[in-house]
Amino acid sequence: MKKKILLPILVIIAVILADQFSKGVLLWLITGGVPLVGQAWEIVPNPYLMAHVWDFFNIVFTWNPGTSFSMFRALGEHAPIVIIGLTGFIIGFLGHYLFVRAPQQERVPLALVVGGAIGNLIDRVRFGAVIDFLDFHIGTWRYPSFNIADICICVGIGLFILNWYLARRALKKSVKGGK
Repeated sequence: MKKKILLPILVIIAVILADQFSKGVLLWLITGGVPLVGQAWEIVPNPYLMAHVWDFFNIVFTWNPGTSFSMFRALGEHAPIVIIGLTGFIIGFLGHYLFVRAPQQERVPLALVVGGAIGNLIDRVRFGAVIDFLDFHIGTWRYPSFNIADICICVGIGLFILNWYLARRALKKSVKGGK
C-alpha cells in the first residue's frame, strides 16, 4: 500500500517545488526578494519583459487573474474566490481518485495534474493571481504565456488520455481475440 502512494506523492511534491522555485527565482530577479503574500499588481507591474531568448521565445513576467486562457476573468473581484474554491474541489476529487481508485498507469499522470493545480493554487492564494512567464510567439501571433505548473497539467492530461486510449484499444483487441 505504501508503494502505491509513494511515487504519486513524490511527483506531486517535485512539481510543486519546481513550479514555486521557478516563480520564486523570477520574483527575486525582479524585486530583489520573494514576497510571501501581496496584491499581485503591487509587487510587479504587468506585463514585464525579462529576456528575449530566441526569435520565437521570451521570458516574461505576467499575472493571470483568470484560469487557462484567462477564463473567469469576467467575474471581476470575485474571480479569485470562485477559482480557489473550484480548484480546491478539483484537487480534492482528483486526489481522492488518485489515492483510492486509480490504476497503476494513471497515478503519475494524475499526480502531475494535481501537483500543477496545487502549484497554481499556491500563487492564487498568495497573490490573487498566477505567475506566468514562458512566452512563445511566431511573428505577431502569441500563445498565452504559461508556467511549469501549466506544463505539468497539460502533460498529465495528455498521458491520462493516452493511457485511456491504449487501455481501450487493448480491450477491443482482447474482445476480438476472444470470439
